[in-house]
Amino acid sequence: MLEIRYELVKEKKAKPDWDNLGFGKHFTDHMFIMDYDEGQGWHDARIVPYQNLSLDPACMVFHYAQEMFEGLKAYRTPNGEIQLFRPDKNIERMNRTNERLCIPKLDKQDVIDALRAFVKVEEDWVPVKDGTSLYIRPFIIATDVQLGVHPSKSYKFMIITCPVGAYYAEGIKPVKIFVEREYVRAVKGGTGYAKVGGNYACSLIGQEKAEKMGYSQVLWLDGIEHKYIDEVGAMNVFFVIDGKVITPALEEGNILPGVTRMSSIQLLRDMGYTVEERKLSLAEVEEAYAEGKLDEAFGTGTAAVVSPMGLLDTGDRKMIINNNEIGPVAQKLYDTLTAIQWGKAEDKFGWTLKV
Repeated sequence: MLEIRYELVKEKKAKPDWDNLGFGKHFTDHMFIMDYDEGQGWHDARIVPYQNLSLDPACMVFHYAQEMFEGLKAYRTPNGEIQLFRPDKNIERMNRTNERLCIPKLDKQDVIDALRAFVKVEEDWVPVKDGTSLYIRPFIIATDVQLGVHPSKSYKFMIITCPVGAYYAEGIKPVKIFVEREYVRAVKGGTGYAKVGGNYACSLIGQEKAEKMGYSQVLWLDGIEHKYIDEVGAMNVFFVIDGKVITPALEEGNILPGVTRMSSIQLLRDMGYTVEERKLSLAEVEEAYAEGKLDEAFGTGTAAVVSPMGLLDTGDRKMIINNNEIGPVAQKLYDTLTAIQWGKAEDKFGWTLKV
């Protein structure tokens, strides 16, 4: 069991309007911190009041972007209990990211202990309204005070949380997606499979361009041939073509291996759908649309869970998918997955962990 030191607030913050939470706007009373120093390892786990950080301007995270983050949620079940959804998979991905960024790995059980202890402290921040949850953001930053391009020898692992509503203001209504052809998000051998801020920083220009054109997200193509589909903004992507569910394969290492993605694949197969993980070109999607075989398209991710695609703008044509309505596959997946997450359905896969 991880030994955690507690320094709790004397006066808690006023709670936000539970009916208008938005996403990532209201932060809870406390934060978790654990330090790493070479020769000592990870140490001094503590839960302290949410506060600003004091860091030297020469900290390596500011100059060489040696940092990583994760995202998962805590859910309030109908009987008032709180549970996490597959935190072990987030921790496994965290350590794959750490390995890629030369950050010391964390002990899986220590992180589980930290998550459970921290959410327990903040349990009154876990909302009860349908569709709401407590978003959990673990992250690590390099803290060596030195200008020199090499891995840091000291780090901070932190966790902050915020109660959230729907990621998109429009909820689960279909969104409009723009295919980005000028910029790329990741290439084979890069950090596309890792959960690092740099991936999102380089994607902002495409996202900004799409938003100015009235679109919700960007569909990224591969960084070499600009031909194959990678992912949509902050989500993995699925297409239902002639009854089959197809999602881009991960073996190139340029797509984030989403926890919601892997859960969706398992659920869809359990429902009886054929799911293919393979290279998928934009041309194949366009051809399926022209032949009337593009049944549905949707993204999956921790934040939005399932986000149906109503319009896909390739630059050459605007494809209206399923009459701009959520399709039966996406709807069934969303209903099934969220029912497990919120404890409203049997968890036959053993995915949830009680806090």
